[in-house]
Amino acid sequence: MTNRGYVRPLAGLATVVALVAIVALAVTLFRGTYADTVPVTVISERAGLVMNPDAKVKMRGVQIGKVSSIESKPDGTAAIHLAVDRSQLHLIPSNVDVDIASSTVFGAKFVQFQPPPDPSPQRMHEGQVIQSQHVMVEINTVFQQLVQVLDKIDPTKLNQTLGAIATAFNGRGEKIGQTLTDFNAFLAKIEPSLPNLSHDIEAAVPTLSAYADAAPDLITTVQSSTQLSRSIVDEQQNLDAFLVSSIGLADIGNDVLGSNRQALTDVTHLLVPTTDLLNRYHDALGCSIAGLAYLGKWPPLALPGVVVSAGLTLGVERYRYPQDLPKVAAKGGPYCKELGLPALPPEYRPPFVVADVGSNPNKYGNQGILLNSEGLKNWLFGPIDGPPRNTAQIGMPG
Repeated sequence: MTNRGYVRPLAGLATVVALVAIVALAVTLFRGTYADTVPVTVISERAGLVMNPDAKVKMRGVQIGKVSSIESKPDGTAAIHLAVDRSQLHLIPSNVDVDIASSTVFGAKFVQFQPPPDPSPQRMHEGQVIQSQHVMVEINTVFQQLVQVLDKIDPTKLNQTLGAIATAFNGRGEKIGQTLTDFNAFLAKIEPSLPNLSHDIEAAVPTLSAYADAAPDLITTVQSSTQLSRSIVDEQQNLDAFLVSSIGLADIGNDVLGSNRQALTDVTHLLVPTTDLLNRYHDALGCSIAGLAYLGKWPPLALPGVVVSAGLTLGVERYRYPQDLPKVAAKGGPYCKELGLPALPPEYRPPFVVADVGSNPNKYGNQGILLNSEGLKNWLFGPIDGPPRNTAQIGMPG
């Protein structure tokens, strides 16, 4: 009977111990104490307001690990250490995107793995460090930014502004309503033109880009215009004196030109033939001036004087009267560029231009040694008086 008295308490104690062991095992398994995990680190701008250890790590809505610890860095970022199931590593690409997400604004945060558009063939490995892409906006962040804005506003000025707005709106509700109604009608009227407006905006992109590229030059032009305006203001007295002098000069010029109007008109009419001739032969004048400029670039002579290059050539037919009288009937204008002027190479002989000028040294085509040459006798003996001394008895004595 005594042994039987201990059986029931021992059985009860064993039952309690078994229940405690089952509960402890369930809690341990739930916490993942015996799970086979590998460490992975996520660097985030911030961990989030409600990001705690043991937070879930999910991918496509399935939990693949948990947050083991959170470390705050001196630069304000957070290092979130994860424990990812080893069995899931072969399913996660190494370039996976990481977000700190939440189901609601006030809900607890969790780490969300997002497969990238172009997943890498390499898989996530143990000890990998990943940069998070996004941290969900939290209500405390909104309140903090709102407090910073309100901290810069003077309550007295804000009250005055709101009072002025209330006074401005007081009694104008009907007008404001009518304005909104008209604005709504205006929007409904221009709504069919929105595609055209969108097309015009797209077409204006090259123009706006051109203006953007030219903006520095435009700004420089505006600055130069400003400087010019300042210079005009600073020199306004001198400008006034210049304008007054110009007015006086204009009055004098008006008197001079007015009194000599007829004479200037006659002179202008007389200059028309000369100007027409100069206009026709302006190429020749240009060649002459260019030739003088070309000669001006030559080095000076060793001794003062003139250097002449002369030589003996074959004789030509002598001058005969009256067929060799000069004649002014040449046409065609100057042949400056055609002859290679103004700068001719050494020993260059310009071609002979045939024109109606009376004398033609090539009319017989018999250039050569001529006996009884008038030029030779004049050179030896001087001019000889008397009748013609040739067989045909033609021309001057020779």
